Amino acid sequence: MSLSPLDDYPVHQVPEPIRRVRTSDKNFYDRYYFNLHGLDEEICLIAGFGAYPNLGTFDGFVVIVHEGRHTVVRASRELGTDRLDTTVGPFRVEVIEGLERLRVVLEPNEWGIHFDLTFQGSIAAQEEPRHFWRQNERTIFDTCRLAQTGRWSGSLDVHGVHFDVEPERWWGCRDRSWGIRTVGEPEAPGIQAVSPPSMFWNYGQIQFDDHSLVYMAQENRDGSRVIEEARRIWNDRSKPVEHLGSPSHDLVFTPGTRTIERGTLRLGHGADGEPVVIDVVPGLPVYLGIGTGYGRETDWRHGMYQGPLEVQGMVVDLDAPDTAARKVGVVDTVGRFEYGGKVGYGLWEYAIGGPHDRYGFRSWTDGFGEAGN
Repeated sequence: MSLSPLDDYPVHQVPEPIRRVRTSDKNFYDRYYFNLHGLDEEICLIAGFGAYPNLGTFDGFVVIVHEGRHTVVRASRELGTDRLDTTVGPFRVEVIEGLERLRVVLEPNEWGIHFDLTFQGSIAAQEEPRHFWRQNERTIFDTCRLAQTGRWSGSLDVHGVHFDVEPERWWGCRDRSWGIRTVGEPEAPGIQAVSPPSMFWNYGQIQFDDHSLVYMAQENRDGSRVIEEARRIWNDRSKPVEHLGSPSHDLVFTPGTRTIERGTLRLGHGADGEPVVIDVVPGLPVYLGIGTGYGRETDWRHGMYQGPLEVQGMVVDLDAPDTAARKVGVVDTVGRFEYGGKVGYGLWEYAIGGPHDRYGFRSWTDGFGEAGN
């Protein structure tokens, strides 16, 4: 049977039951991302949940970095017929008020972390530019995404340490994206086996007391842009969103690595005519390549079929010598941002795969030193 409860709502976009998406591409996905951090470098939590209609799966993960430990809990199940069901194993996601409030829960488990957390948007959810990227005639990205900074409330327990999560101290962001990107079991690489696409990605959702900034830049090896964005959004929703211009970046890397130590962003000019020039200091890093499905691990990738229900977890010592080689791919840090006498905090994300001429990465192996990235 193709019908599901969601078919009783007027939400259809194509002449098919809602379970069926427009494309047969196996890489179609529909995903949540959440980020929570305190206004320090003590802890960072990242969670994600995704439906993969053409793979018949739904999965989720949480990763928490605290006191040098990288703890992951992850779960996967068969998608089933009900797209309104956003539970998977010990996880559940609830939309309390669309585009405003969401609740994320992880029940107690053997890996020592659990939480009940509610996200409240500080700004109106922002539709980001359409992300389309084709390499070697293969569509790698064709996605739509919303972004939103906010504050968290609830409770969080991490290896016996309890945190009362209150919005004055616990900030973060979220996104929702859907479309096509690489998921599931590997495909035959074709020409990409000899000509893999390189990618320079830099992204920030930056929160201040009364406004937020959203920044992104994806570049090819020669610096040409695939996508870019720079906007300022006020908590006071009567104020218009300010589209600042074409952003630029000056980044400083730890010698011999692809780890960003600090940087300067030039996002353009605000409505007041003043330039928005931001000093960035990345803080606590979360290596999404370790255990979450974002990495190269062959046993668990987003959308990969794991059976009717599978729940797993791991605790990784980030200082262990054998962990350095796993610190590759997407890195999400708790960044500190300063401009015009204002200090903000938020997501500073980067991923640099392959060559990038401006910053001196000449090959796929160049820059992978002892620090991993």
